Amino acid sequence: MYLTPRTYKMKKEKEQEESKTKLYKWDFYISGPTHLTSVDWRKQDHTRSVLASLIQGVYIIGRDRQQKRTEDKALAPSWWNFFHFQPIKTLIDPFDSSIFGSIFEHKFHTHTPNYDHLGLPPRYVIAFRGTILEPDTRKRDLYLDVQIPLNGLTRDPRYHISYQEVQTILNQTSPKDVVLTGHSLGAAIALQVGKDITKKGSHIPTYLFNPPYTCAPIERINNPYLKSKIRVAKSMVTAGVYKVVKKNNTLTRELDPFYSLCSWIPNLFVNPNDPFSCEYIGYFEHRGRMKEMGKDKTENIAMKNSLMSMLAGAFGRDNEAPHLIPSALLVKNMVSLGQTIKEAHCVDQWWKPHPHWDSKLYLWENVIVNNYV
Repeated sequence: MYLTPRTYKMKKEKEQEESKTKLYKWDFYISGPTHLTSVDWRKQDHTRSVLASLIQGVYIIGRDRQQKRTEDKALAPSWWNFFHFQPIKTLIDPFDSSIFGSIFEHKFHTHTPNYDHLGLPPRYVIAFRGTILEPDTRKRDLYLDVQIPLNGLTRDPRYHISYQEVQTILNQTSPKDVVLTGHSLGAAIALQVGKDITKKGSHIPTYLFNPPYTCAPIERINNPYLKSKIRVAKSMVTAGVYKVVKKNNTLTRELDPFYSLCSWIPNLFVNPNDPFSCEYIGYFEHRGRMKEMGKDKTENIAMKNSLMSMLAGAFGRDNEAPHLIPSALLVKNMVSLGQTIKEAHCVDQWWKPHPHWDSKLYLWENVIVNNYV
């Protein structure tokens, strides 16, 4: 289509403005949490902001490489230098050579003078980015997004690299000195690694931002009565299918992954308007309602399984539900007025200062012995 000189100029100006807006989003000193002139690691708000910033740094590493920004022009370093971290290793996908994670080390972990007042920072932070819809990463990232509900993530090299790197660090230091974190697809990787490390006997502090939940976003339904009815029906169906599929093939208490994860308490950061992760809200809240209804045994089966995971199990894949978390500290971002899905799912919402955070601790305290042989 032919463009007049005036139309062409307007188009170019619009493209430049959009590029400038994106650049501002990547610039730490414009859009980052610069209000944290000092970090108190005992405060949830501070810890959340720093870890989200490190994840943003992993996102921007790839952006810098695409735009050929190096040394002083690179935007990524500010996202970790400001908090006295340094990347000691980047994690690279063997298929598309993209950087999907980074291992950060705190520069002053052993000699910071303000430990008594500001808490002890983690020595290592392993951070994973989420999906990037750019030509050089889109195909690979979307493939992994599909693998999450199909229980195929643990068969992928990106997961194995992540698990091995975490295990290597744990061979050198205590789990309490390590933090595992990720956003979106990266949160799914961090969750799976954290679960598998926990099963080996180590509990790593884990922070998951917008972790994907492998189920329809029932939480987005505005009618509370209808939403409750759908959840109850879903639990009944899932438990019924489980009994048919498993029959008498019941795990012992010692081998049940649910029981082995009960004492691990990851931190989940979820926005109710995010269709990809909001169902974690219902996942935990529905548990209490089913107990009040006297259907806790049914929910005890349903919450540990999913129809998709059982289908994957029928094809020979590990059939543990990807969302399996017995306990968690769930933090909701309740700033929802006028938010788009993109804004509700983005990582930058988690370092913005405001009072609209809703935190609740969910502990699995009712392990029903009769469910085990």
